[in-house]
Amino acid sequence: MRFLTYILVGLLVFGAHYSPAQNYTGAPTALPAAPDTAALRRLSIVLEELRNSPLVRHGTVGFSLRRAGDGQPLAELNAVQSLAPASTQKLVTTATALAVLGEGYSYQTFLEYDGAIRDSVLTGNLFIRGTGDPSLGSSRFAGFADQNTLLRNWLDALRQAGIRRIEGSLVGDATAVQALPVPGTWSWDDMGNYYGAGVFGLNFNENLYRVIFQPARTVSQPARILRTEPAAPYLQLRNRVRTGPAGSGDEVIIYNAPYSSQVFLEGTVPAGVASFAVRGSLPDPAYAAAQQLHDHLTKSGIVVTGGPLSIGPGSVLTSEPAAFPGKRTALHVHSSPVLSELTRQTNFQSINLYAEALLQAVGTHLAKRPLETSEAAQEVVRFWQRKGIDLGGFRMRDGSGLSTSGALTTSGLSAILAAMSREKSFGAFYESIPVVGESGTVRSLARRTSAAGNVRAKSGTIEGVRAYAGYATSRSGELLAFSVIVSKYESGTLNAVMPYLERLMVLMTEL
Repeated sequence: MRFLTYILVGLLVFGAHYSPAQNYTGAPTALPAAPDTAALRRLSIVLEELRNSPLVRHGTVGFSLRRAGDGQPLAELNAVQSLAPASTQKLVTTATALAVLGEGYSYQTFLEYDGAIRDSVLTGNLFIRGTGDPSLGSSRFAGFADQNTLLRNWLDALRQAGIRRIEGSLVGDATAVQALPVPGTWSWDDMGNYYGAGVFGLNFNENLYRVIFQPARTVSQPARILRTEPAAPYLQLRNRVRTGPAGSGDEVIIYNAPYSSQVFLEGTVPAGVASFAVRGSLPDPAYAAAQQLHDHLTKSGIVVTGGPLSIGPGSVLTSEPAAFPGKRTALHVHSSPVLSELTRQTNFQSINLYAEALLQAVGTHLAKRPLETSEAAQEVVRFWQRKGIDLGGFRMRDGSGLSTSGALTTSGLSAILAAMSREKSFGAFYESIPVVGESGTVRSLARRTSAAGNVRAKSGTIEGVRAYAGYATSRSGELLAFSVIVSKYESGTLNAVMPYLERLMVLMTEL
């Protein structure tokens, strides 16, 4: 009875031809059955109802659904409008990384020294040289060293080399990445917080630290800083945090820029607890790594006569790379988890740092030279354009979607997802996307529906935007690629928007 609406909206475009292709299991697909017309009609009705809803009277709904095998569009609404992707941008970054670098790619980090070792004394400097590994020292990966284990491993490497004293400095070497650590389009009130950590040549423990507060007993009174974890004496904390109501959670914003020691803290922490931790992003993780190793060696009885330093594009305590021209010898090499595991964490946990590091690695690989973030993003766009994808309206500004000025089209994103299904590394990419109703950031979505277990989706959220993109398995067993963005819905109405999005996912599985 709503068929007239279905026709007038013009949402659905049916394919007249289908070419056999490799599906996501690696087996040849059969020619698909024609889409269920009634199911497509129901899907179009839900889209139309959302578009005409007061929930988005000042916003936009973008939607694109296509067959993965041949890229044929099945349903579209505002599919070529440029909209903020939020964290669905990570799908573009991780897909490109797997396609370009391969799922077995990994980073290496080196513990090295210059000078000479005689009579248990290293007369020279000890270096931690990174290559951009965003996972170095992280506790996310079973079987890989977290920061404390890594410090012990480095200590063991020194002892095995017979080093008991270092007549020199401990240097965090971040020269592998020469780009600015933070994209120029990121917001000032994001980049000092843990989710706004920049990418450096040497990253350490996801470039985060914790500020431990002691809330006051009375609401609105100042909250006292007890300490930072780990200790970061080079940071000058300007504390304006107050005590909020009990149960109010973390309402602190940390303002800080890369290589700056000045940290401004605003907002509230909840009353009723003895202490409360807030996570921030380190302005110079290479220096922090050198400092932590310096402290660990000192406590373990190894004397280091020089203080910690870092080298790279900048530093909170600057030392020029030219000051260390000597030949180096490796004592220890740490390999990161392989790219298939890194992308899985990137998409399951929506880690901005990992996405930005992968964008840097991809851009450098494609261009054969170090690039700024904006240049690396253009390399990604050109990579998919060379595969015949129309990316008009793509304004890729970073790898994670945190940029406030970045935009893409749902048509372009679904086309990339469809094209990725024909790449050799697609299996790893598909497994990196959370399962609706089961895992990651979509574990609570569409439970006890046909979408649960049959849709893999990356979520995206920034102010006024909710987005999902990924793959749905239809009732006939065909793999479909989709992207949906609800941009600038009315403030405070997300709970009313979500049932529409869940219904769309259910209807995709009924095709």
